[in-house]
Amino acid sequence: MKKAFQFFCFIIAFVQVCHISAQTTKLPQLLIRLDDIGMNHSVNMAAQKVAETGMPVSVSLQFACPWYQEAVAILKKYPNVTVGVHLTLTSEWRYYRWGPVTGRSVVPSLVDSDGYFPHSSGGFRKSGYKLDEVETELSAQIERALHSGIKITYVDPHMGIALSTPELRALTEKLAHKYHLAISTLSTVTYFGETYKEMWGEPVATKKSAFLAYVSNLNTSRPNLVVIHTATPGAEMDALYDMASSQMNDKDGTPLSSIHRQTELNMLLSPEFREMEGKKFQMINYEQLLKDKDISVLKAVDGK
Repeated sequence: MKKAFQFFCFIIAFVQVCHISAQTTKLPQLLIRLDDIGMNHSVNMAAQKVAETGMPVSVSLQFACPWYQEAVAILKKYPNVTVGVHLTLTSEWRYYRWGPVTGRSVVPSLVDSDGYFPHSSGGFRKSGYKLDEVETELSAQIERALHSGIKITYVDPHMGIALSTPELRALTEKLAHKYHLAISTLSTVTYFGETYKEMWGEPVATKKSAFLAYVSNLNTSRPNLVVIHTATPGAEMDALYDMASSQMNDKDGTPLSSIHRQTELNMLLSPEFREMEGKKFQMINYEQLLKDKDISVLKAVDGK
């Protein structure tokens, strides 16, 4: 009887030790953010494919772009997806352009002679933009988002522009506070301690292996944000020539953005990545990250 009691006590102690061990070996948190949603149909279809997996992800939607309404209709179906406003002040594709939600006459310093946003961040910086017009336009984009019927959780800057200077950062923080939204991190600045990794510039040949290697060894003390650009293959995406980056076009002028985005979609849907979930990391979206956090006071810190 005594031996049986001792064995029982051993089992209880063993279970408690295992429970404590499980608590102390918490998996690192992985945030996947899909950028440029609403840009076109191909990008929207890729977002839908990711949403259909049930993975908790975040998507940054360009409400200044022509296809944002389709994106909204899709994302309303997926509670596992957290949506942010991808604050847009540039229009980087040749022959496929967009301009301000407010209209060119309301924010003339933000548009070129054809009434569209500049092609690049450099073009924006040289445009002579007026800060009050930036506020008018970004407010309109956020309000369009809030009136779309989909829950909006955060904002973040397309091509980094809305956080690229102290004045623009202060404006973005002001708008986030006004509309009770968080701000997703950029490579140089973070508001919730996220690390930052973007797969955009990784060569196609090594993109998947680099991604899998990175998510296999994440920071255990901070949430880890990986920014992904996805699209499904097809003529629509294949034709897009990036005017803001020579890296996204071949030497002979062939656009490469399509294959970059297809590769990033494939790696995200790959069995190798899906099998890591729950073993190498815990996936979360921004709604889960921000639970119980006070976003009323946003304080930027070094994001590196």
